[in-house]
Order: sequence, then C-alpha cells, then structure tokens
Amino acid sequence: MTAEPTITDDTAGGAGRQGGRSRGQLQRRRRIVQAAAALASRGGVEAMQMRTVAERAGVALGTLYRYFPSKMDLVVAVVGEELDLLEGSVERRPPRNDSPAGRAVEVLMRATRGLMREPELADALIRSLLLSDVRTDIGDRLTALLLRAAAGPGADVPEDDRRRTVVRALTSVWTMEMIEILRGRATAEESQARLETVAARLLHDL
Repeated sequence: MTAEPTITDDTAGGAGRQGGRSRGQLQRRRRIVQAAAALASRGGVEAMQMRTVAERAGVALGTLYRYFPSKMDLVVAVVGEELDLLEGSVERRPPRNDSPAGRAVEVLMRATRGLMREPELADALIRSLLLSDVRTDIGDRLTALLLRAAAGPGADVPEDDRRRTVVRALTSVWTMEMIEILRGRATAEESQARLETVAARLLHDL
C-alpha cells in the first residue's frame, strides 16, 4: 500500500440522512487501516504506534481505540485488507493450471508476490499473525480461497470434509515458507518448488 496523506477527521457534521453515518464510519475505518499499513511498510509493527496511526489517519486517539481496541486488532485488519486484494485478484483472474495442486500453488505465489512488494509490511503481518492472541478468520478465509481454486468454484466442500484439513495444512506450509523468504534463507522460486511438491502430495486426490 502506498502512503496516504493525513486527512482531517470527519466526525463533525458529516452524516447524510440516508446511511451517511455508516459510510462515514467505513471511510474512517479504511483511513485508519491504510495509515497503519503505510507505517508498517516503512518500519514494521514497531512503527504502528497507536497515537502515530491516529495522527496519520486524522482521527482522535479515542476514536481509533473504538475501532481497534489493541494494536493486534489493527494488524489483523491490515491482514484482512491484503486478503481482500488477493480474493479480488483471484476472482478477476482465476488460476489456470491444469491440476488442483497447481492452481492452489498459483494462488499462494500470487499472495507471496503481492506481500513481497513491501517486505517490511509482509514481515509485520506474518510475525504478528504467528504471535497474535486475537481471534481471526484469516486462516479460514485463505483456506476457503485455496479450496475454491483447487476444487473449482462450484465444488461442494462440506465443513467436515477432510479436504479442508488438507488445504489448511498447505496454508501452514506457505506461512513457514514466507518466513524463510523474509529471513533471506530462500528465494521465491525455491519456496515455490517446495510448495509444488507438498501440494502435489497433499492434494493428489482432491
């Protein structure tokens, strides 16, 4: 994400009569998340000080805490924004590989390339998710996205289907591969080769 200029708060006098308040709240939340992402892209989680985020987003500190009670809640929101972008990308350009494993890896590598455009932000997101005690649906969303890519958008995959467990395992492997890339211990190409091997074994009967 690119840096956004500081914007003044719109809490005063702002809401229109037909849903204006909800739109204003959504816009304010988006400004906060964009400000946090811009700070993290330069200095990691340490740069995401709540007061600094509030100042950059143009909101009062108390307003920020109403939206995000802790820094970790804010980090999770930034991760959610990144996942929104990935989901939109996959919807616009579905993976075209011939095999379920290949399609799943294509989605994961698209996520890798997107995150590595801003390594500081990627490092902040991956580290924070591993250490977070904030409950999040990020893993479930990524698993569902990989399932749609691997099994096809029209496939019926019940909640207790073993395929969900298998794809979730692949998601965990990708997380560890991201750490290897961020630490300089692997290239994206090396990680992709390993992901392809693991995916072929895990998803061979998908």
